[in-house]
Amino acid sequence: MNIKPVRARNPVTIGIVGLVVLLLAGLAAYRADALPFIGGGTTYSADFTESAGLDEGDEVRIAGVKVGEVTGVTLDGATVKVDFRVRDAWIGDSSTVGIAIKTLLGEKYLAVDPLGDAPQDPGSRIETGRTTSPYDVTQAFDGLGETIEEIDTAQLAQSFETISETFKDSPPHVRSAAEGLSALSRTVSERDAQLATLLAGSKRLTKTLATKKSSFETLLEDGNLLLGEIQARRDSIHLLLTGARDLGTQLTALVAENDKQLKPTLDSLSRVTTVLVKNRKSLDEVLSLAGSYNRLVGNTLGNGRWFDNYVCGVVPKNYLPAGTPPENDCMPPEQGGR
Repeated sequence: MNIKPVRARNPVTIGIVGLVVLLLAGLAAYRADALPFIGGGTTYSADFTESAGLDEGDEVRIAGVKVGEVTGVTLDGATVKVDFRVRDAWIGDSSTVGIAIKTLLGEKYLAVDPLGDAPQDPGSRIETGRTTSPYDVTQAFDGLGETIEEIDTAQLAQSFETISETFKDSPPHVRSAAEGLSALSRTVSERDAQLATLLAGSKRLTKTLATKKSSFETLLEDGNLLLGEIQARRDSIHLLLTGARDLGTQLTALVAENDKQLKPTLDSLSRVTTVLVKNRKSLDEVLSLAGSYNRLVGNTLGNGRWFDNYVCGVVPKNYLPAGTPPENDCMPPEQGGR
C-alpha cells in the first residue's frame, strides 16, 4: 500500500483537518469535567419551591464534604429545577436535598442527605416533598421594613384593646391571652418609630454587605492564604526565634567569660584616647608639617633610583661663570678658616 507523502497532498485540506482537530481538542479540554471517563460524575435533578439564591457553580455537600457542584438552576412552571452533578458519592432513592446557607454573606450550597435502600434514578427528578429551601432572614426583614410603614399601629392597638374588653368576662386563660395581645399592641405602637429606624438600618446593612460581598470574600481568602503560609513556615519561624535566643545566650556567656580580659584592654584604650584628645593641637601641627616634609622627600626621590636635589653654596663663587651669582645671597663659606 502506497502512502502519499505530506508534501504531495493538498495543503488546504490538511489545514482544514488540522484546524478541526485543534478545535475538538480545545473543546474537549474546556469541557473535560463533562467527559465520561475523565470526571463528569452522575447528574441528578431536583424540584424546589424557590431557588433561595442558589446559583450555578455552587457546591454540593454530603455530611459537610464537597462531592459535586450545581450545574443549572432553571424555572420549570411553578417550581425551580436544580441540576447537580455528584462524583464518587451514593445517592439513595429516599435522599433529601436542601438549600443551606454557607456564609453570613448569603452564599448557598446544596446539602444532600443520602437515604434509601436503592440508588436514585438520574432520569427521574427528586420531588418537592424531599427538598427544602432555607428561610432567608434578610428577605424577611426587608419585607417587614417595607410594610411596617403601611400599618396603622394606633388603630391596631385600639383593635386589640377592644378585643381585650370584649373578652374581659371570658375564662382566665382567654382573658390573659387577650390582655397579652393588648399589651403587645401598645408596645408595638409606642415603639413604632424605633422599630422603623431599626428595620431601615438593617436593610441598609444588608445592602452594604451585599455590595461588599466580593471584598469580604477576597479579604477572607487572603487571610486564609496568609494563615496557611504562616502555618507552612511555622518550623522556619520557630527555628529563627530559637536561633536568636541561643545567639543571645551565647553572646551573654562570651561577654561574661571574657570580662576580665576585655576590661583592662578597654581601660587602656580609654587612656590612650584621653592622651590623644589632650595633645590634639600638637598632633595637628605635626600633621601639617609632615605634609610639607613628605612633599620634599617625594620630589627628591620621585624621579628614579637617585637623589634629585640642589644644595646652595657648595660651589665657590670664583668657580661660577660671570654674571651668575647665587640667588638669595647664597654664598659658599669663606676659606682660611674664617
